[in-house]
Amino acid sequence: MTSDELTVTELKDSGDERGSSFPAPEACLGGEFALRDAHLSTLEPGHLRGNHFHVARREILLVMFTDRWSLHWDSGIGTPVTVRVFDGTGAVIVRVPPLASHALRNDGSSPLHIVGLTDGPYNPADPDAFPRQVASPQGV
Repeated sequence: MTSDELTVTELKDSGDERGSSFPAPEACLGGEFALRDAHLSTLEPGHLRGNHFHVARREILLVMFTDRWSLHWDSGIGTPVTVRVFDGTGAVIVRVPPLASHALRNDGSSPLHIVGLTDGPYNPADPDAFPRQVASPQGV
């Protein structure tokens, strides 16, 4: 991931009667991104995650959804906030560069499933995530 812009790639469902399967294109995960940390989370309806930026780390978010949700981001301090709304069923890869504040808001009635990957280790003694609001809670 070398771009200074946040990018979103919609994934094609290649699943069958067993369920969904969303293969990630190599170009979305490869390149200069060296995986150093991963976390799996859910986002319950009416809640949000994020509203932060990383100074040094790049992040890849894999989001699988079955209802409405929204992605909110900026390109750095003082830049406008962009919002993209997703609805229905699907999966996306969101590539987040350093300094771009980002947030995911669950606007639907089903949990979102999120895998977060970063190219730097998580170290609570030396944090690399800092708050900058780009989304408000649902209904506010």
